Amino acid sequence: MSQDVIRSTLVPIIYLIATVLFIFGIKQLAKVKTARRGNIIAGAGMLLAIIGALLELGGVDYRWIAGGMLLGTVIGALFAVRVHMTAMPEMVALFNGFGGIASALVATSVYWDRVVQQQATGRIYQALGTSEAITVMLSILIGGVTFSGSLIALFKLQGKLKKGQPILLPARHYVTFALLFGSVAFGGVAVATAAPGSVFWMLALSAVSLILGVLLTIPIGGADMPVVVSLLNSYSGVAASMAGFVIGNPLLIIAGAMVGAAGLILTQIMCVAMNRSLLNVLVGGFGITEGGGGGSDEYTTVTSCGPEEAAMLLENAESVIIIPGYGLAVAQAQHTVRELADLLKARGTKVTYGIHPVAGRMPGHMNILLAEADVPYEELLEMDVINPEFKNTDVVIVLGANDVVNPIASKDPSSPIAGMPILNAHEARSVFVVKRSLSPGYAGIKNELFEYDNTMMIFGDAKKVLQDLIAEVKDL
Repeated sequence: MSQDVIRSTLVPIIYLIATVLFIFGIKQLAKVKTARRGNIIAGAGMLLAIIGALLELGGVDYRWIAGGMLLGTVIGALFAVRVHMTAMPEMVALFNGFGGIASALVATSVYWDRVVQQQATGRIYQALGTSEAITVMLSILIGGVTFSGSLIALFKLQGKLKKGQPILLPARHYVTFALLFGSVAFGGVAVATAAPGSVFWMLALSAVSLILGVLLTIPIGGADMPVVVSLLNSYSGVAASMAGFVIGNPLLIIAGAMVGAAGLILTQIMCVAMNRSLLNVLVGGFGITEGGGGGSDEYTTVTSCGPEEAAMLLENAESVIIIPGYGLAVAQAQHTVRELADLLKARGTKVTYGIHPVAGRMPGHMNILLAEADVPYEELLEMDVINPEFKNTDVVIVLGANDVVNPIASKDPSSPIAGMPILNAHEARSVFVVKRSLSPGYAGIKNELFEYDNTMMIFGDAKKVLQDLIAEVKDL
């Protein structure tokens, strides 16, 4: 089969099949029960995409391809084995950054090959074409923003930048918009400048894109971090789509657009869950507490108990709702909570899990955590489904969650989380909150739930507390 026939007939068929697999894979990822299958389907699509791209290129040095794939496989395997569930948000942020910089490098390599290496004598658009020049600049801009923004998100998640709190620079919005307009100007000048001089403007655009990524991310902190992760994921998809236009690969355009759209939809879901506007996300600077709210930071009427008292209430409970939070991930207690749930169900208790969209530090964090412990999918209920059940629930166990169960969200319009939909744990007959201390959540405010008459705090590591609860329930 000739190379022309392969490119004109076989490659489009492979790309079509890969696209269908991507679509079905994303569809399967929409539900926890089918997410693992969706990953496999999408992975098969990516393998076909790589094969199709290699066939389309024709004569390439496969030693470099094999070396890159081997290196990537080793790095991916090490991440999969060594990264704990608590570090999953950081890994996702890093992957987003890798995707962004990869797209920017693809565009830069095409620019270098078509403009610099060949020493074009006319204007850039004569070497690339106007549309190609625009997509090159957009790929560099968006890819750079994604890369540096993802690195800042990684450091903030690790608490290495002001312990994850917002960093507010003077006149930050004016500087950000000035750089944004500057990037457009640099791109336009680069397009309209002869080849030798255009390199400077391309480098200026790259530098501005990296600075923009930093400035758009450092003002964000606290409970808004899940929104940042999903937004950066969308950026990486858009950058990949732009890179697809640059190299003329239709599958990369489609796959990037799908990732960008999925990330944007997820961002909107996160915004609704956090009661933030999408506009605030896009211009940066959201998640900032400009004022107070939430009343005094001091607790006055907190009631605490031990595992023995909690077990006595669980003994007669007909229904129990477990609300997981980041503290559960930190304690690596997902298997222990599954053991407690199985023990209660064996005694005839109905056990379900209330999942808030932004519980943890990335979208779907709690779903992934509990899936690792093989918690039945049908027991994981989303906020809209579980909220009507709290009024008829005997016991709620809150494991390391904070802001997502804080009743102040609906009471104080000056609160940083005012209007945020929460899990209505306070409506249950009894609530046990398992935390190491009374420290605030990402929003940095006190939790009124801790002072409710039907709430009792159980202080300690979530895994240790759950182990003690299991022992006490078994002795009943």
